[in-house]
Amino acid sequence: MGHGKLKKFAENETFRCLLQPDANSVLAKPEGSKELVLRDHAIKGNWNRDMFAKAQPIVLELGCGKGDYTIALARRHPEMNFIGVDIKGARLWKGAKEATEDSLGNVAFLRTRIEFIDAFFGSGEVSEIWLTFSDPQLRGSENARLTSPLFLQRYIRFLRPGGIVHLKTDSRFLYEYTQSVIRANGLQVLASGTDIYSDGLLTGCALPEEDEWDIEAVFEVQTFYEQMFLKMGLPITYLAFRLDRAGLEAGAPFAYPTDFDAAYWREAEGPRRSFSHQPARGQA
Repeated sequence: MGHGKLKKFAENETFRCLLQPDANSVLAKPEGSKELVLRDHAIKGNWNRDMFAKAQPIVLELGCGKGDYTIALARRHPEMNFIGVDIKGARLWKGAKEATEDSLGNVAFLRTRIEFIDAFFGSGEVSEIWLTFSDPQLRGSENARLTSPLFLQRYIRFLRPGGIVHLKTDSRFLYEYTQSVIRANGLQVLASGTDIYSDGLLTGCALPEEDEWDIEAVFEVQTFYEQMFLKMGLPITYLAFRLDRAGLEAGAPFAYPTDFDAAYWREAEGPRRSFSHQPARGQA
């Protein structure tokens, strides 16, 4: 490990806005069992009390990388609290350092595997989720995609009723997959676009005023990868949808799509993705 990373890891320990729980705080082995099970972390349900300057609606960015999107959203919306989640400590260092140096009281970061995410948030604690340029898992497991039914099942445990999930990605494969998941579960699409900087967005129904949905942020806030793709002339897609159980029977899990042509969209994606996503960004 390089000296630069070691220095960042050491500095990470000094940032109050960065929570870095060890595995033992969220994993336990019940007596008589050989399997580890997920258990609640002490921060669950207590983010506004323990991590932020004041209690406000919470927005998550999952797989936040260096935290540039989280920071930008927080600067735009001081009336909301923002949490960036990733597994890479060297990446989180940048966002945590900026938040600390600029005294951004509405920013926090969580270093953990996204598979563990519902160990950290209580029922209704989160208002919105942003998925920005997540690994589409072109040839990996469907359950590793951050919009899979497995992940939606995790999100709904802590997302407020009717909370919004935003997906911004250069991957048409992931965009079309997510559309299939939405259809399979009768979820409400609020806005969508397959080339937002050229064609704009198609909006569904009007959003209630209390949602305070910042549609301009979709265009005006950009990640490092997004800026790279735009310079290459690649289209950026976007989806916003409500996550609820209105279309499901009581207690039923989210359904897997049956109309998604993975082979077609994998081929359409082409080889260009090999450089753009490190394996398991925020997931491994």
